[in-house]
Amino acid sequence: MIEIQHLTKKFGNIVALNDLNFTVKKGEILGFLGPNGAGKSTTMNILTGYLPSTSGTVKVDGFDIMENPKEVKKKIGYLPELPPVYGDMTVGEYLTFIANLKNVPLKGRKTKLDDIMYLVKIGDKKGRLIRNLSKGYRQRVGLAQALVGNPQVLVLDEPTVGLDPKQILDIRKLITALGREHTIILSTHILQEVNAVCSSVVMINNGKIAAQGPLSDFAAASNGVSKYNVTIAGDKTLCRETLDKVGSASRVEFIRIDGDNSVFRIESKQNEDSRKEVFRALAENDLPILELRPIGKNLEEVFIEIVGRDQSAETEE
Repeated sequence: MIEIQHLTKKFGNIVALNDLNFTVKKGEILGFLGPNGAGKSTTMNILTGYLPSTSGTVKVDGFDIMENPKEVKKKIGYLPELPPVYGDMTVGEYLTFIANLKNVPLKGRKTKLDDIMYLVKIGDKKGRLIRNLSKGYRQRVGLAQALVGNPQVLVLDEPTVGLDPKQILDIRKLITALGREHTIILSTHILQEVNAVCSSVVMINNGKIAAQGPLSDFAAASNGVSKYNVTIAGDKTLCRETLDKVGSASRVEFIRIDGDNSVFRIESKQNEDSRKEVFRALAENDLPILELRPIGKNLEEVFIEIVGRDQSAETEE
């Protein structure tokens, strides 16, 4: 759905983005991470057509942002960190104004706007002035404007910043629900948010890609070693004997008895993944797996490690 290749942006002698390459698949929720000044906002501004690149290509659903900017913009809904709302308008007036800007056909427009307001739970605020709404509701109005025109892609920049815990949970649930119908890029400093809603991650630092991949890879791997907790419906001794025969496992550790089940921790050998072999071995001995859960460094620790490593390398250069 989104393809970014060799994207570079320079402001005079300052290189804000340096040869970025990543893709976002249709229906994916991508967490776009990086410290302040890493280049996240610059990337999003180029993707949404607000800023031209120096070199490289950005394509959305096959359309190049430089060659077909109108087509790309039709496919993108953008929620900046500060929602672009007008306080002197009512919610209904504002969304009608946005629908006019996006050339949403008059036929069926009212129904579509009502559906969006229902989806983001602002239908009862339709007649309220935006300036009289709480920050959480203004954020919902901003999200509603991004949805007007039913874009295939949503780009959300810090959508929960400044909200209270309940509002944060509500917005996260909404983003998860939207992910069933839209491809989403979520830029955030709240790494728990990425764990809660994203399926993959791109980490950017100093204008370069520092790391990228499925979220599960960040949770499971540490220095090439994968660790898992596995809950097995079976006798502890038989489970242990079976797991000890798994050649790709460097360590098998009994954790506890959980009712009639046995819980073990398995550590794979360097740069190996023992999950398939574990599954086959247990299945052959009629030992059902009830849960297999990756463990390791949390996303915050991985993020700090990657950013710190990049900064150390730049210092050495």
